[in-house]
Amino acid sequence: MIGVFDSGVGGLTVVREIFKELPDYKIIYFGDTARTPYGTKSKETIIKYAREDAKFLLDHGAKIIVIACNTASAVAAEVLRKELNIPVFEVIVPAVRAAVSVTKKGKVGVIGTRATVSSGVYESMIKKENKNIQVESQACPLLVPLVEEVWLDQPETKKIVRKYLQPLKNKQVDTLILGCTHYPVLKNIIKARIGRKVKLVDSAEEVVHELKNFLIKNSDAEKKLAKDGDHKFFVSDLTAQVPKIAEKLLGKTVKFERAEIE
Repeated sequence: MIGVFDSGVGGLTVVREIFKELPDYKIIYFGDTARTPYGTKSKETIIKYAREDAKFLLDHGAKIIVIACNTASAVAAEVLRKELNIPVFEVIVPAVRAAVSVTKKGKVGVIGTRATVSSGVYESMIKKENKNIQVESQACPLLVPLVEEVWLDQPETKKIVRKYLQPLKNKQVDTLILGCTHYPVLKNIIKARIGRKVKLVDSAEEVVHELKNFLIKNSDAEKKLAKDGDHKFFVSDLTAQVPKIAEKLLGKTVKFERAEIE
């Protein structure tokens, strides 16, 4: 199966794209809702959690892992690639490549968790692709909890988004990376407040494009993936909010199981 993990349920935006682009393949998803958000944790803790999440997916039959969490991608992707003997995909590099290719003015904005922004990973990777691009980053620590609580249309959410985006708007960025897989849920609000002319780069969409191209070019890996059976969805804490936000993201009801992480 294609294993996908996230700090919560925002990673279901990646699952949504897999359903759209790779509908024949079976998915196992793990959302670490008991320990969300990862963006406020230390590097050591994030790596520990990522290792445990990956092990859970491997133990349940994953042959490919997608880190559907920008924080874990920034901090733990290379660790997992060194330790695991299966393909590991993360959401940052695909988003960087897309942003570099679409910016017209060479001014790219990034929004993400505190951990993602403080890591400087987007800025360093964008500079590697094109050193002339100006990168403006903004930490948005309240957005993940708002999404997890399904506060998607409240006036308070719109005000918070506006406040976070104003510095990037002042810098006149023409491209904005949604540097957290929770953020596409707020795409319409973000678009309205950053400006309709600003190109939004969705890291969930971009990582699935990369995964799809990989499977086309690597038949050995593709043949190991299941195309029968049911998708499986696990969370570390099954609250009443989980199925609500899942239905909002996926457009259908899915069954979640609670899983203990050792």
